[in-house]
Amino acid sequence: MASTKILNEKKKVVNEIQDLVKNSESVIIFTYQGLTVADLGTLRRKLRDVDATIKVFKNTLVKRALDDLKIDLSEFLEGPNAILFGKNLLEPIKVLSEFAKANDKMDIRVGIISGKPADLDTIKEYASIPSREGLLTMLAGGMIQYVRDLSIGLNLYAESLEK
Repeated sequence: MASTKILNEKKKVVNEIQDLVKNSESVIIFTYQGLTVADLGTLRRKLRDVDATIKVFKNTLVKRALDDLKIDLSEFLEGPNAILFGKNLLEPIKVLSEFAKANDKMDIRVGIISGKPADLDTIKEYASIPSREGLLTMLAGGMIQYVRDLSIGLNLYAESLEK
């Protein structure tokens, strides 16, 4: 029988996992087996810039925490997994996806986006969305086209009046 001290420590870890999941917009479970310590350090630094962290927990404790939150991801909780917790929705997913493309030893398995389970296809869709700056650039480019067309039209009209 497990001691009360050990059970209390496990409860603390389960509560920590639940708090991290509740307070994160994006939670991604991925395998990291085969990555070097330097690779993981690089990934952690990149994720720190977008306000995200990586944690490694025992799969049984993660399963228990997710069961309490009524999220079933038990089929993905086998083998060595790491979990990304991001306060923002898109940026951590983009960073992790780019890193996974560069490192074939890393495999994104499943995620929780805004409190709902998300499969690999959904995560890839989110990763393909341009950044906020990119979206603003597209918007400005689309808007400038109308202004340019208006200025050309007004210039042609002014030239026709001068004749």
